[in-house]
Amino acid sequence: MRFCFSACLLVLAAISCSPKEPASDAAPAARVDAQPAAAASEPQSTLPRIVMLGDSLTAGLGLPPNEAYPAIIQQRLDAEGLKFQVVNAGVSGDTSAGGLRRLDWALDGDVRVLVVALGGNDGLRGLPVSELQHNLSTIIERAQARHVQVVLAGMEAPPNFGRDYTLEFRHVYADVAKKYNVKLLPFLLDRVAGNEALNQRDGIHPTAEGARLVADNVWSVLKPLLEDRSPRT
Repeated sequence: MRFCFSACLLVLAAISCSPKEPASDAAPAARVDAQPAAAASEPQSTLPRIVMLGDSLTAGLGLPPNEAYPAIIQQRLDAEGLKFQVVNAGVSGDTSAGGLRRLDWALDGDVRVLVVALGGNDGLRGLPVSELQHNLSTIIERAQARHVQVVLAGMEAPPNFGRDYTLEFRHVYADVAKKYNVKLLPFLLDRVAGNEALNQRDGIHPTAEGARLVADNVWSVLKPLLEDRSPRT
């Protein structure tokens, strides 16, 4: 996995902050009133669900809803004849703790797969790695208790908290994935972070083309899980 740590720092800054979003969990209204992005397709109650639990990268900040990576995943499912409804449960500025607080909502209905794409804001704020590990572990435990299969998407911490923090942060994802036997995508923004041509004018959030590459990353792990789980057209 090759990418620039300085670019990752910029990515994390934007995940936490945007002109329209508060930057801190200390703003209760932002955390309480924030709602996940709309489902990536029109609700189809007869279809099992794939829920994408994440932050602004999942919500698709700066993009039309149909160009966020969860919507692209929905398009690919439809093209493959795989019968699932993708639910975009991304909230800009969210931490792993925020995702855990929203988990009951996210797992409502016939959820078969949960894609967990959280932690960028934890890294930006220098939150304890132990908290990240606890929150990701609890999310996975609760999902597995409901027989929901989990895909864990990794994120990187910025280098300004020191090499030890950066390495410990990265290892959390591999350690948690191994402990709970879940599929791991090592870095959600692989091939996108730090590439000016694939990011919006803020230099951070993916463009439509960048979001397609993020969808490629997720799809590479998600598709094999689904092919034996869904009837085809």
